[in-house]
This record gives sequence, structure tokens and C-alpha cells, in this order.
Amino acid sequence: MVKRVHQPREDAEFDFVLRMSGEPVLAYFIGTWPKAIEPCRAMDLVVGGIAEEYAGRLTAVRTDIARCPEATERYGITGAPSCVLLKEGEAVALGAGPWTTVEIREFLDRNL
Repeated sequence: MVKRVHQPREDAEFDFVLRMSGEPVLAYFIGTWPKAIEPCRAMDLVVGGIAEEYAGRLTAVRTDIARCPEATERYGITGAPSCVLLKEGEAVALGAGPWTTVEIREFLDRNL
């Protein structure tokens, strides 16, 4: 995992990262149930690269649905992996499913 990707262990830490980032946040939600593991691992690699590419313009946050249930509910996450682009804590765009680097880049470029 690239060090540029934050990994909050609980909702309070997730909220702290949002408050302190000072830039848009790409929160990607992962699950640990059997059908979610492989797609979420693929997203780890994609988002790690995106975090490097967009350094200084974007904060990436890997959010475990089980560990951050309030954030999961707040942003209407119903499956994993899912991505939410947040500006000042407010969701401006949402997408679900495993994405390629190109798809995430297009998502960000449309919404940043």
C-alpha cells in the first residue's frame, strides 16, 4: 500500500482526515467478505497510483466498511468497492465497482 493512502481504523479517524486534508478526498470503501476481497485488492493498487499521480491535489482514504459504519451510511455506500469524491466533507460524486486507473482518472477529472 502506498503511504499516500490514509487508512482510518474508525469513524472518528475518517472524520479527522476529512477535516485536516485541505483538499478534495477520494474515499474508497472496501469490504472484507469473500466476494469483495479481490476487487478491493485491485482497487488498492489503482488508488495507490492515483494518490501518487494526484499528490497535492487529492487525499486518498481507504475506508473499511466494517470499521467505519457511520461514514459508510453517511455516504450511502451499499457495496464494495465504492468510491466517493468529497469536497469539504460533502459528496460530489459517487461510483461503485472495481475501476481501472483510466476510469478513476476520468471520474476525478470530471469532478475535481
